[in-house]
Parts: sequence; structure tokens; C-alpha cells
Amino acid sequence: MGNSLHNKIYLGRRTVALSTKRVQAMICIAAFASVGLAWLIIRAFQ
Repeated sequence: MGNSLHNKIYLGRRTVALSTKRVQAMICIAAFASVGLAWLIIRAFQ
């Protein structure tokens, strides 16, 4: 019983860690996209 409860808690923490990594990856992609968009806008006005 204790082991199954521990496994559930561990798996729960693991899914939270995966979701935070997914959120971090989306933030990173959005940051690169915004930098690229800003670079294109700057190039367009030169």
C-alpha cells in the first residue's frame, strides 16, 4: 500500500515536471519567434 502510494506521488511529480518542461519549451520558442519577428521588422524599416 505504501509503495503504490509512493509510486502515485512520484508519477504525479514526474508529470508536473514534464508539464513545466513543456511550458519552458513553449516560452523558449515564443522568445525566439519574437526576436526573429523584431529582427524582420527592423530589417524592413532600414
